[in-house]
Amino acid sequence: MTPTAQTAPVQKSFWRALALSLTIAVLNFGLWAWLNRPTPIADWNGQVGGFAFSAFQRYQDPTKDIYPSEAELAGDIRLMAQYTRRIRTYASLESPQIPRLARLYDMKVMAGAWLDRRADHNDRELEALVTLSRKYDNIERAIVGNESVLRGDVSVDQLIGYLDRARAQLDIPVSTAEPFFVWERNPELARHVDFITVHLLPYWERIPRKDAIGFTLGQYQQLKRLFPDKPVVIGEIGWPSNGDRKEYARPTLANEAQFLREWFNLAARENIDYYVMEAFDQPWKEANEGRAGAYWGVLNANRQPKFAFTGSVVEDTTWPWKAAAASLLALLPMFWFARHFMRFRTAGLWFFLVLIQLGGTLLVWSATLPYDFYLSPLDWTMLTLLLPAQFAIILVLLINGFEFTEVIWRPRWIRHFGLLTPQPGDPQPFVSIHLACYNEPPEMVILTLDSLAALDYENFEVLVIDNNTRNPEVWKPLEAYCEKHGPRFRFFHLEPWPGFKAGALNYGLTVTDPRAEVIAVVDADYEVRKDWLRALTGYFRDPKVAVVQCPQAHRDWEHNAFRRMCNWEYDGFFRIGMHHRNERNAIIQHGTMTMVRKATLVDTGSWSEWTICEDAELGLRLMHAGYDLVYVDEAIGKGLTPADFKAYKSQRYRWAFGAMQIMKARWDWMVSGDSPLSRGQKFHFLTGWFSWFADALHLVFTLMAIAWTVGMVGWPQYFALPLQLFLVPIIGFFVCKAVFGIVLYRVRVPCSWKDTIMASIASMGLSHAIARGIFQGLWQKKGEFIRTAKSRRLGVKPSPFTAVREEGLMLVALAACIVGMVHSVGFNYVEGKLWIAILAAQSIPYVSALIGAWVAHRSGDAAG
Repeated sequence: MTPTAQTAPVQKSFWRALALSLTIAVLNFGLWAWLNRPTPIADWNGQVGGFAFSAFQRYQDPTKDIYPSEAELAGDIRLMAQYTRRIRTYASLESPQIPRLARLYDMKVMAGAWLDRRADHNDRELEALVTLSRKYDNIERAIVGNESVLRGDVSVDQLIGYLDRARAQLDIPVSTAEPFFVWERNPELARHVDFITVHLLPYWERIPRKDAIGFTLGQYQQLKRLFPDKPVVIGEIGWPSNGDRKEYARPTLANEAQFLREWFNLAARENIDYYVMEAFDQPWKEANEGRAGAYWGVLNANRQPKFAFTGSVVEDTTWPWKAAAASLLALLPMFWFARHFMRFRTAGLWFFLVLIQLGGTLLVWSATLPYDFYLSPLDWTMLTLLLPAQFAIILVLLINGFEFTEVIWRPRWIRHFGLLTPQPGDPQPFVSIHLACYNEPPEMVILTLDSLAALDYENFEVLVIDNNTRNPEVWKPLEAYCEKHGPRFRFFHLEPWPGFKAGALNYGLTVTDPRAEVIAVVDADYEVRKDWLRALTGYFRDPKVAVVQCPQAHRDWEHNAFRRMCNWEYDGFFRIGMHHRNERNAIIQHGTMTMVRKATLVDTGSWSEWTICEDAELGLRLMHAGYDLVYVDEAIGKGLTPADFKAYKSQRYRWAFGAMQIMKARWDWMVSGDSPLSRGQKFHFLTGWFSWFADALHLVFTLMAIAWTVGMVGWPQYFALPLQLFLVPIIGFFVCKAVFGIVLYRVRVPCSWKDTIMASIASMGLSHAIARGIFQGLWQKKGEFIRTAKSRRLGVKPSPFTAVREEGLMLVALAACIVGMVHSVGFNYVEGKLWIAILAAQSIPYVSALIGAWVAHRSGDAAG
């Protein structure tokens, strides 16, 4: 083939990858544009009837005695003068300069006196209101009390007393401000005011925005009918631009703009007197009014208009640069992936590239969140905690998505190995089979030895290495059995002996027949097929091959519910994950049904006794040494699943603990640029550990969620619901992860839907054990190799939940949190529903653990 012919496919691949990446980036930009498409709204070209004026700047707060300066007040009034000639204040003791400054801009003031439960304060407020009203002729009306009856600060009779005092001292109209139902239920209040001041805020009434204008007008007209001899002034009317949904009432910028512009036009036609709630966003109000309390302003807290009074309204005016940032952030990773995995089917390429773009969009969305909200210190705390969590979620999602894509949409496996058919005269390398056992039932081990004796192979030996079994009645029958089978079977009893299984296997190397070229390791509960060695040793003719590995498979599970769910849970990894890793010569070597080239094993340091996962460490070490590992997906030997849930958990805990030992010891191999490990090998080991870290993080965030929920239920004034934008990706992650797992099982694992579900329950039930193994493996240097019990002899069954006490406590805590949230927050807020859904999702692994323990108990293995 000519150089030109060789480069043509490369160039085609380059341009196709670029075209795919650019297409998805452009589609992403288009999606942002569609989500932020302009909303056509009736224009308003006149002046606003009036503004309710809370004068506090972005970081000021009257509850903390932080007030605006006169210069800040003057700047606010100058801004409002561009929109209206009337403002409403709420108090007269604080910021008494407002009427004087407003007069400079020819603005009228409806001045307020703030009433609360302090009688002396109320007297001073009333005196200040009277003084200001007599001093400044631009104060045209007075409001004594603002929702004082609604809050329960004063009774109706007390309020009437304050109103009568004010009317006796003032020459201007006097009223008080309350919502519609207070006026409706207390008609006697109207006899002590000169006009009715009502707050009509349909958002708080949970009215959809499309019905809000009609609802507001209806209440206004009803008041006019109730009090026909009193003018009605709307003291507050508006819609928040952000915050929590109130059932059907959604606080968005577009909804605020549409509501107000429609209202301005209606009020002008109907000659309605009103004050917009409010001029400027007031972030300090969030503590008392909820998240929406900060977003009622026509201008934001930085004194910038949130929307125009004419033309279409866009929900997020900054969306173009956010969309561009998200597209650019994902473009290079998409192009790299498309270039390197062009062999995937087109649907798979599209799927994963979209997943990358989604990850980039989520990162930009989360990182720009502070620009869209007024975040409190607690919000910043949640942001600090959840941003790294969202980054981790995106990574896990991409890792799982890559496995999903490769398994579903590969044309074929690049590295596929099957059983070999040896030809007559082919050499047979001498194989030394090592069987390490500790305190195993002799009848179980003898079954394994019988299957080894039946191997259709000439050149092999079997070393049975029993380490530290104290009861002679357990190991003596094995010794006798080996003697009966002659010199090919040799038995060694070691007591005391260090190093757990690795120590026993290393001893086996010292007594192995010198002719041995291959070391084969099998667990004490395995029954092997007679063609095991004959069908696989031929791979060692390639000097680069150091390991030939078969899957961990099981027998005697078909009629036992617990063993059945365990079998299919294991099977998922060997049918899916091992193939995925095998594509890049990165399989996990597990310690049974494995064959290792003896020379490479000895030369690279034998079995590592510093880790309790010596098998996985050896596989990584041989990859680092430049050798190939072959995975043959044939169940050529079958053992027993763990006897019960305690043994099942113990085994997975050991794997997680050992993985952390390996990670700490071999970290430099993963991150060093000089490491001989390929990028694919580094990827699979790092991401394999990362997936287990996800279980550890699940435990951390569950504990944090419990603590935060206790805070929200017990101290709601300090703890608020996390923002919806944080919660949606977390829920999406749970859903995607579940969908990926189920679809892969249905495609790759030959089991029923019921078995798929039970395997999922078994897998999720191990989450807590894995998390404990991760944390203890990170903290501790040495771990204890605990034998996985494959059968138990117990006179009395223990409680089914003895092995899952911690999981049970976590489940009780989460259930209490859900009940507390339903009782205190209910289902009125989207954020509340999402938070309850997250608590429920976090409880799934603990529910699964209890189900697994119960199924094991009911299956009868504990007594077996």
